[in-house]
Amino acid sequence: MKYIVILGDGMADEAMPALNGKTPMEAAETPYMDALARLGSSGLLSTIPEGFAPGSEIANMSLLGYDVRRDFEGRGSLEAASMGVPLQSGEMAMRCNLICVQEGKIKNHSAGHISNEEAAELIHFLEKELGDESIRFHVGVSYRHLLVFKGGNKQLACTPPHDVPGTPFQKVLIRPLVDEAQQTADRLNALIIRSQELLAQHPVNLKRIAAGKDPANSIWPWSPGYKPSMKTLMEKYPHIESGSVISAVDLIKGIGIYAGLESIEVEGATGLYDTNYEGKAQAAIEALRKKDFVFLHLEASDEAGHEGDVDLKIRTIEYLDARIVAPIYKEVCTWDEPVRIAVLPDHPTYCRTKTHVNEPVPFLIYDANMQPDEVQTYDERSAGKGRYGLLKADAFIHTFLNNQ
Repeated sequence: MKYIVILGDGMADEAMPALNGKTPMEAAETPYMDALARLGSSGLLSTIPEGFAPGSEIANMSLLGYDVRRDFEGRGSLEAASMGVPLQSGEMAMRCNLICVQEGKIKNHSAGHISNEEAAELIHFLEKELGDESIRFHVGVSYRHLLVFKGGNKQLACTPPHDVPGTPFQKVLIRPLVDEAQQTADRLNALIIRSQELLAQHPVNLKRIAAGKDPANSIWPWSPGYKPSMKTLMEKYPHIESGSVISAVDLIKGIGIYAGLESIEVEGATGLYDTNYEGKAQAAIEALRKKDFVFLHLEASDEAGHEGDVDLKIRTIEYLDARIVAPIYKEVCTWDEPVRIAVLPDHPTYCRTKTHVNEPVPFLIYDANMQPDEVQTYDERSAGKGRYGLLKADAFIHTFLNNQ
């Protein structure tokens, strides 16, 4: 048996009056996911343990079977692994967004989805102006970058910028959780303020403003941590001898790398609705020929949710169905070796609030040999009637990989 998880980040949502009481998943045309639901079995999964915010880092680690209370060390350390940035003893890594601040408020978490080329120029500039023996900036993808703080104390209260659009940034600056972290918090907040001064008149931002685009006029460091120690999926599930992760997002790549998965790069993978769906599907198929397990991650629905764009979110769900699920399902049906397929989000991202929500997500599991339940379509309400009921923590991956 081979295994593939197809994850539509933030795909789940709430019922909307504008959609006649349907969710975007219910409103979308998804014939292939619906077929897998009819032929397989469904359920709901709670991916966020009590006491944690519903971030993608927590949700994806949890659904892959990791105890986040023990294994999680912040997004930054995971993204560092993806970027090939080694962390030494005493080094703290943080996700570092380029964001747009307007009239003192966080307008968006992505600087209007700034291009890779523009972002790289800004991060290199900040490294030159602000980097020193204790602070280093590393270029990532679009608005997602990395800050490494030698000697930093991770006991900090940090606010993800995608959770607070419209909030005055001064109200959500970094706070120390212990007295020993005060110096670290002060240094990071000073970097935020100084970055705003430096970026305001940078040529990249002046061009963006002239073109009617949001400027990347502030950094926003968050989710600090040190190098984690995690068992690989192969150590946890010995019948899985090899695996791959496919994503445009450094966070997911980093989780995959620590889980022992080979990270596969796909040309044209953007993390948005214009990502190379066909390239990702083909890469997943080729990886599945050689490996036992593939984790295929699509970010587009989450970004549409953060933008509050209902129509775009529906379109991304339909793209996932037609351009990812359909070609993979059609291909593996021709193979002699059976393939088990799971489809799910990591967390809901509500268009109404433009934020992640701590609610269970719908999942389906299909393989040609399983006995189907009575669920006929794949969506939030239907999945709750499936035979798996409500699962928590590592129960999903245990169920999936042990063919239950």
